[in-house]
Amino acid sequence: MSPARPEAVLDPVPVRGGPSLRRRISDRGLVVLCALSAAVVILPLILIVVHLVSRGLPALNLDFFLHNPKPVGEVGGGMANAIVGSLILIAIAACVGLPIGILGGLYLAESRDRQLPWTVRFLADVLNGVPSIVIGIFAYTILVLPLRRFSALAGGVALGVIMLPIVLRTTEEIVRLVPASFREAGLALGLPQWKVVLRVVLPTARGGIVTGAMVAIARIAGETAPLLFTAFGNRFWHQGLDQPIAALPLQIFSYAIAPYEDWHRQAWAGALVLITLVLIVSVLARLTTRGLARAAR
Repeated sequence: MSPARPEAVLDPVPVRGGPSLRRRISDRGLVVLCALSAAVVILPLILIVVHLVSRGLPALNLDFFLHNPKPVGEVGGGMANAIVGSLILIAIAACVGLPIGILGGLYLAESRDRQLPWTVRFLADVLNGVPSIVIGIFAYTILVLPLRRFSALAGGVALGVIMLPIVLRTTEEIVRLVPASFREAGLALGLPQWKVVLRVVLPTARGGIVTGAMVAIARIAGETAPLLFTAFGNRFWHQGLDQPIAALPLQIFSYAIAPYEDWHRQAWAGALVLITLVLIVSVLARLTTRGLARAAR
């Protein structure tokens, strides 16, 4: 009886091509399905941008950015006051929402208490789901009625309240991603906890916090309903923070429902400018995050 060949143990086991072929087909099919799903998500944005460019670009000219609206019935004019007014309202909203949101997010992420952070987190989630028109009515009640006038301050506060839960929850989640070893190293050096948070945790998480702030600014840039009850709109240059002020969303809304063809044309141009501003803010957020990430390396 001849001994078995040792190399026979190493002979490859024949593998059928059926299961491997099915796996490759399934893999390709799922990749194609994911790509189609991504295309379906992006397609509405592409269609909106293309439509805005086709309708709004012909109405854009130098007068649109340098002149105020013309009187009713006259052709021409621009939205210079509305562009400046939107920037002022966003600045006021940032002064209201960013400090409170960032500090509140730091507290929620670093606090050892159980009851109060849970309550604040729950209320922030509820506030994030409140319709913006309700926030406008709230600002109308606490600012417009006592002051007996519409104002830029009331509009900025309303937009800042909308920003608040977005910034707070984003800051909390980003700060939670900072490794615990960073905190332990700071505490081991003898730093108090508040210095560890301000000098170690906050600089480490600043990229994500800046991104959250930019997203919140892009979120409020196109809000119209709260401004109807607060800023009210103005066809002239603003006279102060305690006076009504123009804004791009308000101007677009007023022109879109007007019976004048020239106003409709300018409304499309204003919508194009507004979405361009939102796109610029989003790109700046991306570039800022990338730059901070490279600096951290």
